[in-house]
Amino acid sequence: MRSSYLHRLLVLVMLGVMSSCTSFFYQPTAPRRARLGEETPTTTSLRQLPEAREKIVAAVYKFRDLTGQYKQSETGTGFSTAVTQGTTNILLKAMEESGWFIPIERENVSNLLNERKIVRSSVAQFKDGENLPPLLFAGIILEGGVVSYDANIITGGGGLQYFSAGGSTQYRQDRVTVYLRAVATKTGKILKTIYTSKTILSQTVNASLFRYVTFKRLLEAETGLTTTEPGQMAVTEAIEKAVEGLIIEGVRDGLWVPSDSSAVAMQKVLEAYDTEKSRMTETDVYGMRPEVGAPRLTIQPYSGLMRYSGDYARHTIRGTYGVSADVYFTPNVGIQASGSSGVLASEGAFSNRITTLEGNLLFRLTPYQRWSSLLFAGAGLVTRTGRSPLDWQGNRAVQAQGGVGIQYTPNGVLGFRTTIAYHQPFSDDLDGITAGTRNDYYLRATLGVTLNIGRRMSARTTVTPLRK
Repeated sequence: MRSSYLHRLLVLVMLGVMSSCTSFFYQPTAPRRARLGEETPTTTSLRQLPEAREKIVAAVYKFRDLTGQYKQSETGTGFSTAVTQGTTNILLKAMEESGWFIPIERENVSNLLNERKIVRSSVAQFKDGENLPPLLFAGIILEGGVVSYDANIITGGGGLQYFSAGGSTQYRQDRVTVYLRAVATKTGKILKTIYTSKTILSQTVNASLFRYVTFKRLLEAETGLTTTEPGQMAVTEAIEKAVEGLIIEGVRDGLWVPSDSSAVAMQKVLEAYDTEKSRMTETDVYGMRPEVGAPRLTIQPYSGLMRYSGDYARHTIRGTYGVSADVYFTPNVGIQASGSSGVLASEGAFSNRITTLEGNLLFRLTPYQRWSSLLFAGAGLVTRTGRSPLDWQGNRAVQAQGGVGIQYTPNGVLGFRTTIAYHQPFSDDLDGITAGTRNDYYLRATLGVTLNIGRRMSARTTVTPLRK
């Protein structure tokens, strides 16, 4: 028997290690060679932009980190900045990748001018009348910077342990924001301003086992994996997206022109960009966009299971069914009326049919998403019944209940909902006996179909029509 127990324990350990073995493939066992820099998904789309009729000579004096934010750690804030200080170099590289600009040196122009003086003085000694060509002057100047680094805009996680064996996961999302503007050198007019943002995701997965196998024999195992999206890559992608948007909106406003052979391709790019921008006007800061309308009235027939807990030791599971109606005053908050019938039983001891009438305050966390979490709590009546749910017998008891649920609405009319709730009657007579100091209670899990009726509430988002 002991060997069988040990075998099962080792199997659990192996499964935990195998599920987290990905982390071991990322552990370097030897020095790695230098490699070319990674590319972001936006780099490819930037290179695929249609050709320009004439490239724009552009200067960048300083594209700075304007956040002034330092990295946070478990022991506090250090002196290392949260945002890379090489944003000017990233912007110049993005301009070069696009093929629409001729970047000229301005960040360290003093070094360039000094070197030209040296060259000019050297040439004058050996070749009379030979001068250096003039420097290019910029048609536009690109200004702006990284204006915001917001840490922990979304955090969360979950875990489960059973007899010191289990696992957990955590995640965190940060956000970096970039502004880029084009300024005409002749007039000083700001031609166009672009605003982009990029999230930075960090995830941690852990699994552990801590168990006494035999007397004085302890088995302990741990594994885990942590991944963090590089902040420099996030800044790079945000800047590249800003350059792409600057080019496209500049073409739309007639500031610069694509080549004749790429006019049709540029029109498709403009249409795709307008579609993307319209979607972004409907997307909130957490990246969520309305998918369905929030219904005002929902009817749900359901069935499920109830588990009794009371004066008898055996907690038997029996079936239940019912129907509920939800009325929402706002997209998030509503009230619910529910009626159900089911059986409370303890095997070999009793079996009583009950009917409940409930009223709940309902909170819907994401009303405009196909998947939405639900929280509800309220009060109601519970009574024993005969064969019919309306054949009330015995005393009626007041009860309090609360629970959570998940609803999936694929098309705005029909959907599915599952819930689990705790019900606490203020009576100890549900099982027919009164004993001890704790009242009887029961748990109920349900699954049903939702029918959304009437006009749906839409998200309060103002969509500005885009100019063609």
